[in-house]
Amino acid sequence: MTETPKDRLDRWRACAVMHVDMDMFYVGVELLAAPQLRGRPVVVAGAGNRSVVLSASYEARAFGVRSGMPLARARAMCPGAVLIEPHRGAYEAYSRRVMAMFAEITDRVEQISVDEAFVDVSGAVRRLGPPVGIARALRARVQEELGLTASVGIGVNKTVAKIASTRSKPDGLLLVQPEDTLAFLAELPVTALWGVGGRTAEALVGAGLRRVGDLAAAPLPELTRVVGRAAGHHLHELANGRDPRPVVPVREEKSVGAEETFPHDVSDDRVLRETLLRLAHRTASRLRRHGLRARRVGLKLRYADFTTITRSRTLSQPFTSAHDLLQHGVGLLEELGERPQAVRLIGVRAEALEQATGALQLSLDGREEEWGAAEEAMDRVHARFGSDRLGPARLLPTGPRHQQGDSKGVDSRARGAKSAADGLSWYQAAPEQPGISAPEG
Repeated sequence: MTETPKDRLDRWRACAVMHVDMDMFYVGVELLAAPQLRGRPVVVAGAGNRSVVLSASYEARAFGVRSGMPLARARAMCPGAVLIEPHRGAYEAYSRRVMAMFAEITDRVEQISVDEAFVDVSGAVRRLGPPVGIARALRARVQEELGLTASVGIGVNKTVAKIASTRSKPDGLLLVQPEDTLAFLAELPVTALWGVGGRTAEALVGAGLRRVGDLAAAPLPELTRVVGRAAGHHLHELANGRDPRPVVPVREEKSVGAEETFPHDVSDDRVLRETLLRLAHRTASRLRRHGLRARRVGLKLRYADFTTITRSRTLSQPFTSAHDLLQHGVGLLEELGERPQAVRLIGVRAEALEQATGALQLSLDGREEEWGAAEEAMDRVHARFGSDRLGPARLLPTGPRHQQGDSKGVDSRARGAKSAADGLSWYQAAPEQPGISAPEG
């Protein structure tokens, strides 16, 4: 029977959910500024031994290095790797450019992190052709315009698309047709499914359910007996290729924040306050960039023994400024009183978010308007000249020591590249140095 144009469109629309995942995104952006490091094991992480790996090149992953791994462990596993400190502003700029490419295809884009998104192209196939063709064109555009690579999975739903993109890495494309979905899933380990962490996997394997096909074939009462009613039903549906969740264009953020782990445990209030100042500006900048404001401030402290406490305070008026975030964050810190031990980690969060639309009721002295205007002006300076050119006076480098550090930072970056080429050990790129700029557009 001859396929009609309508039949063809229906077939394309039945398998039109894409999961696009940038390959080693942070590393990829760094290599645009340091192409001489291509082919070498590269790790993006802070310089302190308490830092964790943000991203690793595939050469580093061959040694077992993974994202989220403590840096000290990564050093031990791959002592010859190149360490580059992160340039977060550059990652966000490239992320915005990538997401804008997705948005040109369809408005059904659900961004789930800085470097990945679900894209439902069912409404674009009449205009652009089959999903696999759209994916090929998208990958080629990302490569040509940004110099980065992306892996894409295509399936009947989010679960299948996500697994397909993972299986296609690096720099690949995998289409799982509807009729092949169950066979594709059946041979995967149970850990491939969303919601299967370490404990759940242990329970499933202990019950003889090692592969997704085992879950699909297991009677639902047996599965719920192993992992509980809700989890059992959820996993049984996914294992049988059923995932009704739509691609949701706008993901509502419940909070925005930043935290920092110190190289050494800290007892000095001055250090804690300066760190809160830096984190408050980073957080408030994200609020304004996403058109949000917050009504609650949260503080997080982790002590040397890993005991973690959180405190929060709800404000009478919503805010977008680091000034307000810092003021109340410090207030929460003071309310804790004398600390029982030194601090390992500190963080601040803006919570109870809302869209920054409509008029903002000001206090009598109008300080919200003044601080907001000043920080918005600083945002514009950062967008044009970089975040290291303007900031709070307490955080700006001053004096001969810092001035020498600028020139030494440039020299150290050049020396670091040479050391990497010579096969020497860890290279630390000075985070304040130019060289990784935001893409045009």
